[in-house]
Amino acid sequence: MQQSLALLLCLASAPLLAQDQKEVQQELSELKGQIQQTEKELKQQQKAFTKAQDLLKTADQSLARLARQLRQSTAELAELHKQQQQLQLQQQQLQQSFELQKSLLAQQLKGAFVTGEHDYTKMLLNQQDSTKLERILTYYQYLNQARMQQLQHIEQTAEELKQVGLDLQTKAQQQQQLQAQLEQQKQELTEAKSSQLVSVKKMKSFLTDQEQQLNYLKQNEQSLQNTLGKLKAAAIAAKKRINLPKTKGKLPWPVQGDILQGYGEKRLAGVSSRGILIAAAEGSKVKAVADGQVIYADWLKGYGWVIVLDHGNGVMSLYGHNQTLLKKPGESVNASDAVALVGASGGQAQAGLYFEIRQKGSAINPITWLQKRAGS
Repeated sequence: MQQSLALLLCLASAPLLAQDQKEVQQELSELKGQIQQTEKELKQQQKAFTKAQDLLKTADQSLARLARQLRQSTAELAELHKQQQQLQLQQQQLQQSFELQKSLLAQQLKGAFVTGEHDYTKMLLNQQDSTKLERILTYYQYLNQARMQQLQHIEQTAEELKQVGLDLQTKAQQQQQLQAQLEQQKQELTEAKSSQLVSVKKMKSFLTDQEQQLNYLKQNEQSLQNTLGKLKAAAIAAKKRINLPKTKGKLPWPVQGDILQGYGEKRLAGVSSRGILIAAAEGSKVKAVADGQVIYADWLKGYGWVIVLDHGNGVMSLYGHNQTLLKKPGESVNASDAVALVGASGGQAQAGLYFEIRQKGSAINPITWLQKRAGS
């Protein structure tokens, strides 16, 4: 490029008629070749850069899908453990009932033997009074029926115990399978994170040049501005609206953590930040700062997985670089509802939440609207 610039200056300053025509033509031909070669290299870089962006988006999508699966499997495992505890309690209660029924029956049989009820035939033969005989027959019939019912209860309890035991075995097998599935999902999540880091490194390698960094950030900024502009035009009025002036300094923080980048601070290539970047543990909950409605939930170049809430009165809040999104467009949310999980999507080197507040399309400093924290 310096040679080309020198050549152009030379051509501009030297009188054309004073130069040899053939030499000028040769220099012009060399310059044209250099320009063509530069354009060719630029196209190759742009193609590789686009490929790196696609790889990053794919890695972010895989990470979000696996994070949702892991969250669901963890909930299923907890529910399965709860069912096992209930079955174990039921098994204990049935076992106690079973032992009690056996004990009562044993006492009755022992009492019958001690009082001579075993000599039932002899008592019948010795009775002369028909009325008394009828009472004795009725008594023994009732006693036998009661004992038969007790035996049936014992058999039923034993059968229930057996079934509960089988259910426990089934739940144990399900838990083992789910645990194995959970471990596999964790492994896949780790691999997806590694893939994401590789994609991030590839992207960073194309952003070493200051001009490329500035161009990339301006594209991201413009992409965000365009998206928010469309959202503002198509936003559905939220059911619950907030009065922003009254909430100044009272909004809860979306995540708890140190501020890595403040509002207005210079980003790469001197571009000012329109929001704040908050450090947070990957996978932790991102909470809505106020009641509102989801009007955007998708992957956005430079910001990864983004969710935008409309709070009414021209107020919107934006949450970027998420690992996965928990809400869909059109859903209503309340303040402190979890809307996403913290991540590093969109090309971030470390996990954190990018947070913006916009009023009538213009970014405002979110720090002035969030609650004061201890030591701040």
